Amino acid sequence: MRQARLIVNRLLLGACGLVLLGFGGTALLGGLDLLRRWHFPDAWPWDRPQQVLLSNADRTRWRDEGWWWPVVIAALAVILLLSLWWLLAQVRRRQLSQVLVDTEGGETAQVRARALEDALSAEAGSFPGVDRATTRLVGRRTHPRTWLSLRLAPHADPAGTLVRLADEALVHARDAVGTDRLPTEVRLRATSHRAGRVL
Repeated sequence: MRQARLIVNRLLLGACGLVLLGFGGTALLGGLDLLRRWHFPDAWPWDRPQQVLLSNADRTRWRDEGWWWPVVIAALAVILLLSLWWLLAQVRRRQLSQVLVDTEGGETAQVRARALEDALSAEAGSFPGVDRATTRLVGRRTHPRTWLSLRLAPHADPAGTLVRLADEALVHARDAVGTDRLPTEVRLRATSHRAGRVL
């Protein structure tokens, strides 16, 4: 899901960039009078330095029509709402409230995601060199994903911490929800501290 979202984001950004680059490049070439020097076709838009982007006729063509301003305002409102939705979709992580667990009898049980987050944070926070651990479960109830943030002390061993996290804490979390797959993203941060003074 995340990979698909990244691909869509890149395609949208690339398309917007190409459109803006095309319009801006055409206007720049016309403003520098390069189109005439390079013998571009006469039908090319904005081909003279004195030419404006929108003539008076273009700007006032539909102004007296009753439908013009409502359509313009509605279109701009839709563009604004879509832009805000897209922006919020980038920064929002879908945090879970419950996780569905398969039982041996073929039925499912619901486990509070907060309880699993607290247990995973407590176990990861007990590792040597970990000052603080924060966990969030995201994704779908049937296929949860884990986001972990670990704040490490200056003397911590990041590689050893990741090994213990994968071999112990995440194994216990997978056993708790009855799954053999729990995708996890880990962010490591160093605890800020003042350097000691040597006299």
